Amino acid sequence: MDSYTRGALRFDVTEHGPSDGEPVLLLHGFPQTAASWEPVARRLADAGYRVLAPDQRGYSVGARPEGRRAYRVEELVDDVVALADAAGAGTVHVVGHDWGAVVAWALAALHPERVRTLTAVSVPHPAAFVKAMATSRQGALSWYMYFFQLPAVAERLLGRPGGLAAAARRAGQSPEKARRDEAALAAKGGLRPALTGAINWYRAMPFWEHKGLQVTVATPTLLVWSDGDVAISRAAVDGTPRWVTGPYRLEVLSGVSHWIPDETPERLADLVLEHLGTAA
Repeated sequence: MDSYTRGALRFDVTEHGPSDGEPVLLLHGFPQTAASWEPVARRLADAGYRVLAPDQRGYSVGARPEGRRAYRVEELVDDVVALADAAGAGTVHVVGHDWGAVVAWALAALHPERVRTLTAVSVPHPAAFVKAMATSRQGALSWYMYFFQLPAVAERLLGRPGGLAAAARRAGQSPEKARRDEAALAAKGGLRPALTGAINWYRAMPFWEHKGLQVTVATPTLLVWSDGDVAISRAAVDGTPRWVTGPYRLEVLSGVSHWIPDETPERLADLVLEHLGTAA
């Protein structure tokens, strides 16, 4: 499986592992692609899981609709449901990093019947995050979200050669992986169009139908957070348990940056495999 469609949109997909394995969906964040999951995907595939990692809406050239409303979280969730349907999977394990974690939380909240386990990497429950924005230093850490609301400004600054990679390095990403991610987006029809699609996820936040996604999650949940994360505060993490009614576990990685799948893929894969096993 290298692609799937939802209506007129076509999404690129990377598949690993046996076709009859339990399906695991890996959802990337900003500003990355499915390539960020490669080491983790190989470990899961070696354990017998069927791993599907899409380039999500705005990142796949064939799935880049106009207008920020097209990037509401509800649309992003329905894209993932369409992937599960295309794979013939009634239920899936879902693992998301950064914005991919937001989509994973929303999938488990809005379509609990489709999710066997949820692993959120770096980003806590959206409702806990929103509350932390108003009550802790999370508001200051999230300054870039306000900046991204400015039309075309972010594209001009980050779209210069090396601009996106430099921003990722300032957020703790390694130079090698930062260059990889910039090159991957540039290969998707040009860097600036890809950036607009990616940044539209932020610009669509005021139009979410489920404001703050204040919906509890009953799915068995693992949250993996790192104390070197410059974008996500501990206050947001600590507010998450009130939004999870099912089994919940928090794993804190010491001395690791926001870019957990890149920086410590083996440790993350171990945690994910352990969590998937709890659903057996």
